[in-house]
Amino acid sequence: MPSRLADYLNAARRAHFVGRDSERNFFRSAIQAESPPFFVLHMYGPGGIGKSTLLREFGRMAEEAGWAVIYFDARNIEPLPETFRATLARYLDAPAGGIEEFMAASPKRQLLMVDTYETLAPLDDWLRDHFLPQLPENVMVILSGRNPLSPAWRADAGWQTVLETLPLRNLAPDETREYLSRRNIPESQQQAVMTFTHGHPLALSLIAETFAQREGAEFQFEEKSDDAFRRDIIQTLVKNFLQKVPGPAHRAALEACALVRVTTEPVLCEMLANSEINDLFEWLNELSFIEPRPGGLFPHDLARDALVADLRWRNPDWYIELHRRARHYYTYRISVTTGLEQQRALFDLVFLHRDNPVMRPFIEWQMGGSSLPDRLRDSDIPHLLEMVTRHEGADSARIAAFWLGKQPENVLVPRTAEGLPAGFLLTLDLTAATAQDRATDPAAQAAWNSLKPLRSGERATMFRFWMDGEAYQSVSATQSVIFIHIARHYLTTQGLAYTFFPCADEAFWTPLCMYINLSRMPQADFSVDGRPFAVFGHDWRAEPPAQWLGLLAEREVATSSQTATPPKPGMPALVVLSEPDFAAAVRDALRDHKRAGALTGNPLLNSRLVTQKAGTNASETQRMSTLQKLIEDAAESLKVTPKENRYYRALYHTYFQPAANQEQAAELLDLPFSTYRRHLVRGIERLTEVLWGWEVG
Repeated sequence: MPSRLADYLNAARRAHFVGRDSERNFFRSAIQAESPPFFVLHMYGPGGIGKSTLLREFGRMAEEAGWAVIYFDARNIEPLPETFRATLARYLDAPAGGIEEFMAASPKRQLLMVDTYETLAPLDDWLRDHFLPQLPENVMVILSGRNPLSPAWRADAGWQTVLETLPLRNLAPDETREYLSRRNIPESQQQAVMTFTHGHPLALSLIAETFAQREGAEFQFEEKSDDAFRRDIIQTLVKNFLQKVPGPAHRAALEACALVRVTTEPVLCEMLANSEINDLFEWLNELSFIEPRPGGLFPHDLARDALVADLRWRNPDWYIELHRRARHYYTYRISVTTGLEQQRALFDLVFLHRDNPVMRPFIEWQMGGSSLPDRLRDSDIPHLLEMVTRHEGADSARIAAFWLGKQPENVLVPRTAEGLPAGFLLTLDLTAATAQDRATDPAAQAAWNSLKPLRSGERATMFRFWMDGEAYQSVSATQSVIFIHIARHYLTTQGLAYTFFPCADEAFWTPLCMYINLSRMPQADFSVDGRPFAVFGHDWRAEPPAQWLGLLAEREVATSSQTATPPKPGMPALVVLSEPDFAAAVRDALRDHKRAGALTGNPLLNSRLVTQKAGTNASETQRMSTLQKLIEDAAESLKVTPKENRYYRALYHTYFQPAANQEQAAELLDLPFSTYRRHLVRGIERLTEVLWGWEVG
């Protein structure tokens, strides 16, 4: 039988694997024993310590001993029982509802290996108390992650008898030297490398990659002795590695890969502005500190941090450009996708802000955005009302019950491993609520009273209730899911004019709200059950989503944290016109369309429509040019149908290539004057409707 690619990959891994003799001997004795001494092995250690490499070695040893091996990386699944069971069933080719029976019927002993276990923290209780105890005795489980197990494992007398823990440390000096020899590091430099890395596996791997990329490379390292040496090592090594990559294109590909959450070929094409990137993608895939997974390529966390830090220091302009290209790609994906794919694009967009010192503490960055919160079920309501009662009081729960009944379609429910509500988000549509409805809720009434008049087709919404069932309004994975959906609301809601965001802890949330440009709105503050809530808000007519994303990008790529960007001197304020005032301004703009400088002072120059197209920093001349182009584009749109083409022709000969007077325009069109006037009036009306749709859409 011909060899498979997997066989070559496994052989290469074995050739580079060294050390861990005590851990391998310990595991070998366990799989060779007639009755294994443990049921679950928990292996843990810091990032880059070699957990995944040792896990693969354990899998190889078990296969050679006749075991069936099942491996999956927990980063690729959402921490839900049904998702975990479905993933395992897929690997086993077994029915999801009959995994235990299927494994019990296997003639082989089986080894289930779960890597990156820390990402399954929401499933820890379920795995410990429900799933693992149901597995048959012919199954051994290895859980590999960064953190020690929760105290609940150690406190359970039953688990104490069938659980072993295996903490990993750096390689011993003799193991380090053997690894360096196998990777062809010159003997004359091995001691310096050993002194510098202290046997840290990822650091050793990076050094080996540097030598492999450039023959004859030399290093002189200073000794590091403090306890926080790992991050300094990785940063220094990444800088050295970047100097030895094959060429500028490879360096750019690596920097792009470090900036985004996950790298795929389409992402890389966009960020490098190059459609021929297959070779670069394959080169990235071969690097030891880049991990290929079903979703794409992920740099090791320490390497990612070091690459981004180096890029921002060395070439801030290129960092800004890569950030812009990534933002453009994800914004486009958000606009053309729905459901889970759109949510992943949203999380990828938010991920671009992970390095900002203001934003970083407020999001659980390990969340991958791979599970959609559920819609409200009738059975959820008692759980949600209990949450509100516990955190906000009985009066607040009464208000929540009212809105849950009035607007159930506006409720999102993240769920626990058992399928129960982990929290919820109720986005109140203030525009759809009646005056009587709003009067039942001091929050809705205060928000409505603080609104400027809404125009036809515009909406105002309030994130009336948002909470984690346990953490309430503190940072958590559930809150991160909620925030992703709030961002989705901002970017995809048609006609959105205002949003209101109430917080129970004003001091805690103020830095984030200021960073994302939510204004403090004390006039909308309210109290329920004697508990005050501070309200932040945003006028999306004054700062539309595209402009808002641009502002956040400026703050992210800034060299220091910023909570607000003051307007530049002389920058005009955005004008929000009523529909009649907008129509009057369009008529004035048509009248002055061909007169140089006559558009000065037209309020449309500072409308959302023109500002979004020309940019907030555009000069008055640029705004006038933009307005002229928008009017012409709106008129051009009337040419699609024969009926409306008549209106376009009347506009054309009156305003764009005007005749000497309206009588001559009618003659050019070969129309009676009354018919020409009717077409012109209707043309102005239709052109205004098109522009108004762009203004409020």
